[in-house]
Amino acid sequence: MEPPHQTPYEEPDREPDAGPREEPGTRPDARPDAPPYADGPARGRRRPWVVGVSGASGTPYAAAVLRALLQAGEAVDLVVSRAARLTVLDETGGPFRDAHWRTDLGRWLAAGADGRPDAFSITEMDLSDVRHWAAGDLAGGPSSGSYAAKGMIVVPASTAAVAGIALGLSKDLLQRAASVTLKEGRPLVVVVRETPLPGPTLRQMVALDEAGAAVLPAAPAFYAGATGIQDLVDFVAGRALDSAGVPHKLYRRWEGELGRSR
Repeated sequence: MEPPHQTPYEEPDREPDAGPREEPGTRPDARPDAPPYADGPARGRRRPWVVGVSGASGTPYAAAVLRALLQAGEAVDLVVSRAARLTVLDETGGPFRDAHWRTDLGRWLAAGADGRPDAFSITEMDLSDVRHWAAGDLAGGPSSGSYAAKGMIVVPASTAAVAGIALGLSKDLLQRAASVTLKEGRPLVVVVRETPLPGPTLRQMVALDEAGAAVLPAAPAFYAGATGIQDLVDFVAGRALDSAGVPHKLYRRWEGELGRSR
């Protein structure tokens, strides 16, 4: 059962005899010059990575990024666009529904890039620190710069998503969250999955780079000794996480020795 939603301005329930509540910044051990909440509720605040999934082909890339973030102990806020739901259905054989997102996400993450439905073991506990926001919820947490987030990874990123983010259209929560990430100076990784790339998209990718985003085409390398499709997917996912600064063990790194992949 999911916990009830609570806005940042709602006070949590407490026992009637819990005693007076201390004012922010007035704890005995707080610094005299500390701003409100500097040593109080902000301590231990959840700071997720926002993962946006657009409608481009490449849902296994998104699954690999999500699994690695959770394995690294990171909290995740997930936004799946309307077009991406069709792609998830087409590429995995299963839906992604707002009302059943946790069940659908577990099935999606358990599937391998080769289509095997139980290639990975995913439990409810693995998804305990994932929060889902509907793409149409433009008042969702990631829509605001004051929402505590580490950064955002858009994977895969369609040409429509690239254009919307580069132009600041904010037509849905995915694009709005990406714009917020840029304006707040947080890491934004855009994993573009399209080929060939037309001129307008190339210019928009340059605009994203100039705005501070890491533009990462979904182009796997072969020096890591890939033996199957999952290895190629994991390489791209790993490079996205490298750009975000998240540790992982998705691929073997180059160490300057030829032939190690053989």
